Amino acid sequence: MNVPELVAAARTGSLRAAGRLLTRVEGARRDEVLAVLDRDSAQGPGTEPVRVVGVTGPPGAGKSTTVAALVGAYRERGLRVAVLAVDPSSPYSGGALLGDRIRMAAHTTDPGVLIRSLAARGHLGGLAAAVPAAVRVLAALSYDLILLETVGVGQSEIEIAAVADPTVVILTPGAGDAVQAAKAGLLEVADLLVVNKADRDGAHQTVRDLRPETDVPILTLSASKGDGLPLLIEAIDAHRRADTPARRTARAHAQILSLAQTRLRAHPDLASLAADVAAGRRDAYTAAGLLLRGTPEG
Repeated sequence: MNVPELVAAARTGSLRAAGRLLTRVEGARRDEVLAVLDRDSAQGPGTEPVRVVGVTGPPGAGKSTTVAALVGAYRERGLRVAVLAVDPSSPYSGGALLGDRIRMAAHTTDPGVLIRSLAARGHLGGLAAAVPAAVRVLAALSYDLILLETVGVGQSEIEIAAVADPTVVILTPGAGDAVQAAKAGLLEVADLLVVNKADRDGAHQTVRDLRPETDVPILTLSASKGDGLPLLIEAIDAHRRADTPARRTARAHAQILSLAQTRLRAHPDLASLAADVAAGRRDAYTAAGLLLRGTPEG
């Protein structure tokens, strides 16, 4: 099927068609898909912004278990939910994220739930470009909520925080976990902090360790049991009510910069300009100006 046919099929509930659209926006046909969606929105009523909730944290923190619990809770409200599990490493195996999809088994046969793994490596534009495009597709397909899950390491968290609101950082009890989260930069992107596996020893100490490090709400959760889940959903909803035009503009600002940086990293003249600066033939300021203007070299 061509893109308009895929869009039409996906809007009738075809998860396969939706998956094929997401594959296209991860690759070289992204602009084609987005152009069709733009044309459709111009001909009909505007698409309401879809809610995106980011869930991140270090490996083993229980992100997938938390996401699965959230999916169940939001489905009980009658919402259509999509899960984008973002793996910045492998475009094939999906690493731990795809391995954790077994935790979503209860939702795989639910037509109101779409579960998709995105891998930044090997896809056009990387994570910063793939995720907003996937969000646009899902919004056009009338999903009510997107849960965006990623491993809490590296640049991907900054990029996800530019799209998601709120960003929920999941941590586990343990000596020094709060310090390690601060060193990894996770506290900088957190709108809500959740200490998962709260029935384990050290949970309350981890909460105490976190309080001096941040002013965002800190919650406790046992995702596998559902303990603390209603309070987490309440905090997510409260954060939405507290959103402002200034916050939305700030997220758009961060998203634009992230996408621009992704494109600049792939600029065909970057390598030659870097070689010129290294050899002393140009200064870095001139090279940066040429890169931003897109002046062709050679």
